[in-house]
Amino acid sequence: MSETAAARRFGEGPLSRAAALIYSLLVVELLLLAAVAPTIVGLVLLDRDVSNIPLAAVCLLPIGPALSAALYALHHRRRDLTDLHPATAFWRGYRAGVRGVLTIWVPWLAGLTIIGVNLAHFSAGGVPGWWAVLLVLIAVASALWIANALTITSLFAFRAADVARLASYFLVRSPRVAVGNACLLVVAAGVTVVASEAVLAVLAFAFAAALLRNCRPMIAEIQEKFTE
Repeated sequence: MSETAAARRFGEGPLSRAAALIYSLLVVELLLLAAVAPTIVGLVLLDRDVSNIPLAAVCLLPIGPALSAALYALHHRRRDLTDLHPATAFWRGYRAGVRGVLTIWVPWLAGLTIIGVNLAHFSAGGVPGWWAVLLVLIAVASALWIANALTITSLFAFRAADVARLASYFLVRSPRVAVGNACLLVVAAGVTVVASEAVLAVLAFAFAAALLRNCRPMIAEIQEKFTE
């Protein structure tokens, strides 16, 4: 058996593929933590007070580009143990997508901040109770929308307006994707409430991998219908 064949056999077996997956996830997680370190520090230092909602939103700015880079790295990860470059893929995705991601991430955070401030001071507004329910529904729908939008802008080179339209389109077109991402949202909220934002950050790689898996039908349809 030649050395090339032996190397190929070593790098492509079931155990090698499992080791490659674990290694890629660990590297992506470490890079994610490094990229969102300002967010973790800022949220830990902030008091749990409604007046700090805008500051909390500012602290969340690094999450968009970091999550986008993780999605890119996991989508393009190699399954061959002898050909792994997850760190290179992460930073390539970060550099390529940071401008496009911030174009959608910043307005979304601004809108969510407005909703959060309104809900925090809801009793002072003198508006009917159903308005609070409507605001919560809008916030949930926008969270599902940004999940689609981040995935699309991480993996495809569309204009921001096209990303926004596609993300909205697939909320209706792929209800299974929306339901799966809604479950992720519930789990993330539960982890944050029961534990802390730091624990959620430690599990960020798992949420990124689950988001990518949930969005596979959407990704496949975009590749088939909206790309050459």
